[in-house]
Amino acid sequence: MVQDRLRLGSRIRALRRSAGLSQAKMAERLGISASYLNLIEHNQRPLSAQVLLRLAQEFQLDLKSFAGGEDERLVADLLEVLGDPMFERLSLTPADVRDQVGHSPTVARALLDLYHAYQGARTSAGILSERLSEGQELKGVEISRLPSEEVSDFIQRRMNYFPELEEGAERLWREAGLEGKDLFQALAQYLEQVRGVRVRIEKIGAMHGAIRRFDPGRSELLLSEVLRRGSRNFQLAHQVGLLALSDVLERLADDSPLQTEAARSLCRVAMANYFAAAVLMPYDRLLKAAQEERYDIDLLGHRFRTSIEQVCHRLTTLRRPRAEGIPFHFLRVDVAGNISKRFSGSGIRIARFSGACPLWNVHAAFLTPGMTRVQLSRMPDGTTYFDVARTLSRESGGYHAQRAVHAINIGCPVQYAGDLVYSDGVDLGKPAAVPVGVTCRLCDRMNCEQRAFPAIQSPLEIDENVRGASFYASTSEG
Repeated sequence: MVQDRLRLGSRIRALRRSAGLSQAKMAERLGISASYLNLIEHNQRPLSAQVLLRLAQEFQLDLKSFAGGEDERLVADLLEVLGDPMFERLSLTPADVRDQVGHSPTVARALLDLYHAYQGARTSAGILSERLSEGQELKGVEISRLPSEEVSDFIQRRMNYFPELEEGAERLWREAGLEGKDLFQALAQYLEQVRGVRVRIEKIGAMHGAIRRFDPGRSELLLSEVLRRGSRNFQLAHQVGLLALSDVLERLADDSPLQTEAARSLCRVAMANYFAAAVLMPYDRLLKAAQEERYDIDLLGHRFRTSIEQVCHRLTTLRRPRAEGIPFHFLRVDVAGNISKRFSGSGIRIARFSGACPLWNVHAAFLTPGMTRVQLSRMPDGTTYFDVARTLSRESGGYHAQRAVHAINIGCPVQYAGDLVYSDGVDLGKPAAVPVGVTCRLCDRMNCEQRAFPAIQSPLEIDENVRGASFYASTSEG
């Protein structure tokens, strides 16, 4: 396809420039003429399999990076950014965005970074204005991108699979002799005997709001009494990861394009969480159990002594080559609709800069707390996904402690739905899918009663004498 050639041409050019090579030098290493390389870079000649393999050999290139998935995500993110009303007068089309990404993905990423910075500045300006109006001191207002967004992007680029952490978890099982043992006792023993760290369960009042507190000076790990057995195991494994794999965590954080120390610290925490989940739910065992039990999340949680959210997270990491699980997407929202966690392994687009579609069942889950809800969701491009959503309540103390409530959604392309126990009784042959969008600005379903903003494809037209299904719905008689 022309689109693919455009993408590859710009990638070859970027690779050559990052290596500091002229076209003549790179062509020499690839065994082709400089003029032919020039044609490839300008998308006048296709990239042959032989040249692609030579590229992989000469530049230690991962051929998966040429699969186009990252560019598709970049297109989706830019489309959402350009849905901002500030760009409305430009009349940009999806084709314009794809052309830009194809010709120069680096410039496209720069535009995305600029919008991140603009959003940070706009948020900070709002905070400054509010504090000034209330006479507050202006301290600690940072105009920057959220560290959580940077880490989410890093995990998405790696498709939430980190083989070095999987290997570390498998090594711990061997070295600590976890097979057949009580996991809490075995991990606590490993920390004390190998790392010199004593583990103690402490009363909630002495923890000062923490559920895990490590004191390096005293070589002591305190766990809150409010943690249930599975959560205690998770926190123990997390601490093992911070201590035993510190060099791996540092390398992962440093190798990623994280811009602040806060983001790098958060990345290390996220990677330690990944490691902890891999310890509690070993890859091969979880994959086998998931396939045998048809991805019954509750049952898997009981079997591996983990929470529902931890199981859902772990299922998205089953990306090992030749031993992959179902490609899932996952997100977590609060009652205000804020998305605090997101990952797309299924290819679905999840809103990043504005509210997600209210027709998605993850929002409706709040109406039936504790119940599992299923939904066939059809996106504007015609792709259908099978989604499973439910609420989660997290206890953090006694009677006076507030209980955090979130809704989570895990889903996959509809062709995998039959492998899930949740599809029992659902007609997947002729599905009556719910029309779901990414955001209102990007959705072209003009007659949606839930529409909150006009679509970028349809300029706002006001007829004082006619009222549609929503204020922005089409009322044309044609």
